[in-house]
Amino acid sequence: MSLPEVLSSIRAAEARAGRVPGSARLVAVTKGQSLEAIDRCVLAHGAFPLGEGRAQELRDKAALRPGQEWHYLGPLQRNKVKYLRPVALVHSLEAVWQAEAIAQAAQGWGRAPGVLLQVHNGEAQKHGIDAGALSGTLREVQATGLSVRGLMVMAPDLDGDPAREERLLALFTDTARRAHDLGLSELSMGMSGDYPLAVHAGATLVRVGRSLFS
Repeated sequence: MSLPEVLSSIRAAEARAGRVPGSARLVAVTKGQSLEAIDRCVLAHGAFPLGEGRAQELRDKAALRPGQEWHYLGPLQRNKVKYLRPVALVHSLEAVWQAEAIAQAAQGWGRAPGVLLQVHNGEAQKHGIDAGALSGTLREVQATGLSVRGLMVMAPDLDGDPAREERLLALFTDTARRAHDLGLSELSMGMSGDYPLAVHAGATLVRVGRSLFS
C-alpha cells in the first residue's frame, strides 16, 4: 500500500467509529529505510512525523533532516538517551530511571520531549509497565518534570489465532480506558497489521512502516 492508501484506510476506520476525521495521526515508521526512500514514500505526500526504533539511526537521520518531527519508538537504554535530542515524542518509556535520564539530558538540550508510558501487553518477552503499576509510575515520571501525554501498547503476536481480532480490539479498548482513567489524551496503538482496529478503539497515533514501503 502507498501512504495515500494507508491514510485513506485510517480515515475510513475513523468514519466507521464515528470519530472526527484526522483525529488519528499517522506516524511513519522509517527504521531501516534510506532517506531517499523516506522522501519518496512518505514526505512526498505531506508532513508526517517519522518514527525510529534505533537511537543511533535516529541521530544520523535527524542530522540530515533538521526541522523534521521525529518520534522514538524503540527500547530505551541509558547510554542511548543522548541521541534523543531531536525527538518530539518518546513512545516507549517503561521505567522511572528512563524518565530521570531523559529529564537530566534535557537540561542541557534546553527542551524535553513528551513521553508516552508503554503498557505491558501480557507477553512475557515484551516490554512495558504492568497495568497495576501505571498510576504510580505516572506520578513518579511526572515528578521528573517530563510531560506524560498518554499511553502506548504493542500488539502481541496472534498470527493464526482465530480470535485474533477480538483479542486485539480488547487490548486496544482496555488501553484506551486506562488512558482515560489517568486523564491522558494520546494513545499510540496499531501497526501495519492492525491499525484499523486500533483506530476503532481510539488510537490517536498509529505506527505504520512496512505498508508504506512495500
